[in-house]
Amino acid sequence: MSVKYCLSRGATALLWICVASRFAAGASQPHYLVTNDDAPSSNSVTFYTVGADGLLTLKQQVLTGGFGIGGGYFAASRVTTLDSGSEQCVYASEASTGDVVGIDVGTLQVGGSAFGSATDGGSSNGIGLANNARYLYASFTDSNTIGTFQLQPGCSLTFVNDVSVAGLQGGIIDGMAIHGKMLVATYGDGSIESFDLSSGTPVSNGDEQSSTAYLKSHGATYPNSVEITKDGRYALFGDTSTSTVVEVSAISSAKLTATVVFSLGRSASSSNIMLSPDETLLYISNTQGDRITAAWFDKSTGQLSAGCASNKLKGYSSSWSYLAALAPETDKGTGGVLYVAEFGSPSSIGMVRMKSTGGKCSLKELSGSPVADPNSPGLLSIGTFPPRSF
Repeated sequence: MSVKYCLSRGATALLWICVASRFAAGASQPHYLVTNDDAPSSNSVTFYTVGADGLLTLKQQVLTGGFGIGGGYFAASRVTTLDSGSEQCVYASEASTGDVVGIDVGTLQVGGSAFGSATDGGSSNGIGLANNARYLYASFTDSNTIGTFQLQPGCSLTFVNDVSVAGLQGGIIDGMAIHGKMLVATYGDGSIESFDLSSGTPVSNGDEQSSTAYLKSHGATYPNSVEITKDGRYALFGDTSTSTVVEVSAISSAKLTATVVFSLGRSASSSNIMLSPDETLLYISNTQGDRITAAWFDKSTGQLSAGCASNKLKGYSSSWSYLAALAPETDKGTGGVLYVAEFGSPSSIGMVRMKSTGGKCSLKELSGSPVADPNSPGLLSIGTFPPRSF
């Protein structure tokens, strides 16, 4: 129901009834945590409802019709969500099959699927996804290509074209993030690069470079995942390393600049990162460790400083081996409860509550954590619907 229709009736009381109905419709929008189960036998996306306390309840497994690989790159996000106008969708890649599937959030039914070109493939390390309001971009790790897909009604997709990419040392594309008309990507050889999306298809901005940490460590540390701030001033890179390392590049010029390196803790690796909705904190999944780290972030200067870390999450080594993607409970403040993919067979989802006050923070795992994902033999990618606003 539209406000315009309400006003045409000319009655104040009716106007308030109409406005209230719009708020009620918004309040009834579903709130889900979603997974790409990446199952090699029969892939699926699993939907969990998010309770008022942040706890997850398994709602439905949606079979996607293809096959995953149960592993691959940490930062290749295999699931992404869209909430735009009348379109509420979850998109998931299927690395073994080589396609991308769209699921209608309202019906929990597959709306369609699409393949890239005949040479696009990602069966070795997965197919990463990122989207804006018009296009979805897929990183095919076998062919080292970025495929462009146009979003269509009903959560379907149409393949447009693909472009070949590579790191400076021939590295394979890994993480991707989008802000406006800019896409930023990482490669597995320490390289980073940005692309212009003005025409839909990614065009290199000519700024490909090795990260500062990669150069200083002689290859022992390299960027994996990437986040871009809401205002588009900074790109943040979560590094694969023997400790917690994050790099920041100023991108106000619409090109990447040399990264600044921040050492933020001793826990092993920081291959997945996520900014809090208010951008005061950067959450770091210690992917080859056993906990979540939070660092303070100054969005006006791009500076990071040490914050807090959780205790060892339950089930490490006995039930799961790696931590992977992060997702927030809400799109407000510091994000509420943090969800983290726990790679195991079967896999699970850890739930950690963030508290922040007076310049101090704490991360504590919920008593009901983790929640099992019985449909995944190797969970790496999760997301929330509605998605974060940037």
